[in-house]
Amino acid sequence: MKAYIVGVGMTKFEKPETRDWSYPDMVREAASAALDDAGVRYEQVEQVPVGHCFQPSTAGQRAVYELGLTGVPVYNVDNNCATGSTALMLARQFVEGGAADCVLAVGFEKMARGALGGSSRGGDLAASPVARHYGIMAAAHGFEASPPTAQIFGNAAREHMDRYGTTPAQLAAVGAKNHRHSVNNPYAQFQDAYTVEEVLASRTVHRPLTKLQCSPTSDGAAAAVVVSERFADRHGLGARAVEIAAQAMTTDTAASFASGACIDAVGAPMSRAAAQRVYESAGVGPGDLDVIELHDCFSINELLTYEALGLCGEGESGKLVESGATTYGGRWVVNPSGGLISKGHPLGATGIAQVAELTWQLRGEAGARQVTGARTALAHNIGLGGAAVVTLLRR
Repeated sequence: MKAYIVGVGMTKFEKPETRDWSYPDMVREAASAALDDAGVRYEQVEQVPVGHCFQPSTAGQRAVYELGLTGVPVYNVDNNCATGSTALMLARQFVEGGAADCVLAVGFEKMARGALGGSSRGGDLAASPVARHYGIMAAAHGFEASPPTAQIFGNAAREHMDRYGTTPAQLAAVGAKNHRHSVNNPYAQFQDAYTVEEVLASRTVHRPLTKLQCSPTSDGAAAAVVVSERFADRHGLGARAVEIAAQAMTTDTAASFASGACIDAVGAPMSRAAAQRVYESAGVGPGDLDVIELHDCFSINELLTYEALGLCGEGESGKLVESGATTYGGRWVVNPSGGLISKGHPLGATGIAQVAELTWQLRGEAGARQVTGARTALAHNIGLGGAAVVTLLRR
């Protein structure tokens, strides 16, 4: 049974403590928008997977109780930065498996100011979900005082530079592109354009990554209504439906750790495997894609993901972004929303917000950031620890 997205909604992503709202407030805003977009009442929803990383275990129930007290099953999902796409994947599986005809997938986060630590939980360092990943980094590069996530991705960037000759300007070109795209996105946390030179001149977080190449902490929520083909037909929703044509999740394998490289520890092998499964399932390839939202938590991860998705060969991603192939007028438009770097990164909401952007793009509803003629879209969402989710949307 096919699964379709018939409604999406999200809040504006905000710097933490900027707006006086609770997480139930933000979920009510995003989920109500998705239900209104679909023309579906909450009473018609049969299952609700809710993604979040920093709230208590049943915060999903507290959040969606604002929509109604229907007794609907609510599932709390936590998969680090891939949490939102994991909630969406559960929604698709409920529908494709015949367990439900109408599912609401929700993701949200209310975060603290400042850089993320090595994981979303405190406690025993040896038992940390990312202990092995940071062990790889420490063995190869040591462990410094800068934020751990910036360190491991910054060290991946250094490895890419050493192996392939990638330049600081090519890394900065990712940040400049995504900040430029966000100017036209009213949901983005930042809406200022910067040149490559300005990106390079911003404060260094962990060499070679500067502040304007790093995703911020953010508050926000996003939601999507996923339905079966029969539900869409019965309620006349087909004209606005976007098909989830293929989706795959992978977790770490031996390839993440065998090389001792941060490039692999931050998830490049997971992303490559998930993308390949999606391409094979949908019968498409990178050349068939029109628009892509990918997980640019740091500029280097956008470059690594170009290679993992097959947009270019290994080591060629710096030249690809520099050529203009991944912006308007190029071969693909990557992160028209501004991506995590400029749109923001409330962990639990990110994966669903990516899909909201792509749904608007495929419907031709993205306004000034519209990708002309977009028919096939791909979302990529990754979390250390690890999980990579790739989703192909088609209309």
